[in-house]
Amino acid sequence: MLALLDLFSESRPLWTPDELMRELGYTRPTLYRYLKSLKDIGLLMSTRDGRLALGPRVVEMDYLSRRADPLIAAAAPHLARLTAAHPCTALIVRWYGDKMLCVASESSAPNPVSSYPRGRPMAMGRGAIARSIMAFLPKPQLMPLLEHYADDLRQVGVGATQEEVLAAFKRIRRAGVAVAFGEVTPGAVGIAAPILDSGYPMASLCVTIGGQRARGELIDRIGAEVREASRLIAEEAFEISQ
Repeated sequence: MLALLDLFSESRPLWTPDELMRELGYTRPTLYRYLKSLKDIGLLMSTRDGRLALGPRVVEMDYLSRRADPLIAAAAPHLARLTAAHPCTALIVRWYGDKMLCVASESSAPNPVSSYPRGRPMAMGRGAIARSIMAFLPKPQLMPLLEHYADDLRQVGVGATQEEVLAAFKRIRRAGVAVAFGEVTPGAVGIAAPILDSGYPMASLCVTIGGQRARGELIDRIGAEVREASRLIAEEAFEISQ
């Protein structure tokens, strides 16, 4: 039944029952039994043309997730402070598997530049957020990601070989912050630091600014602010969850 929900994506938000049956190989009675259960609890709904979409229960679950997530509660004042200090977008991004997901954001930029609206999954091959997380992962989790995203990491100049990428990640760990120029959103500079739980990256705090403002001194100053804010968010989220 969960495999049905997993098929719905940004590129394919609507499915017909016949398409679902062909994709998953379920018999018609099995498929319709699952669909009825999912529609009864609001996880799926039928559209006027007979196709299926994710239902209102998903929106309710998103609301409950935001209310319950101590990371979002802890991050809110820090996002407000960062966006008050700079015309930028500040966001909290959680990760799972090989995807990243914005769970909270705030912007003070006149024309915000970001490809991370809340709830939109992004791949981990590019950008400061991805590297701020990957650089702090233990090797058993890191190495499969390096192999999967080797082409992306090479294209954005992180490293042409695994040794070069690992050396770049070591520099990020030393600095405590990752910086990327226009890798995800053209014209945007991302400055990100991991939010660590006992040394393990559970999320990332990122500030994006317009490239026209990207002077070295400003990037260094924001980097220090982001690094300190990520440390405080981790501490405060832990206190809230106790």
